[in-house]
Amino acid sequence: MSKKEKDIAFFVAFCIEEYRAAKGLTGEEVMELFAKYGVTDYLSKCFEPLHTQGREWLIAEIDEFIDIRKKKES
Repeated sequence: MSKKEKDIAFFVAFCIEEYRAAKGLTGEEVMELFAKYGVTDYLSKCFEPLHTQGREWLIAEIDEFIDIRKKKES
């Protein structure tokens, strides 16, 4: 695993944990939510701009991403 791949993995894990804490969910619930709406793929593919942002901004960004995906389902 390259350094960049490790950095992305740590970033995604950070986002999962921070989202879990902010929303009062279990890790399993966050993983199911992220899998359902493709959040982990988004975080990985957009690592470069996203990893420079703060915790609160990231949580809001993830919420917005999920909301957009939910609307596409409707």
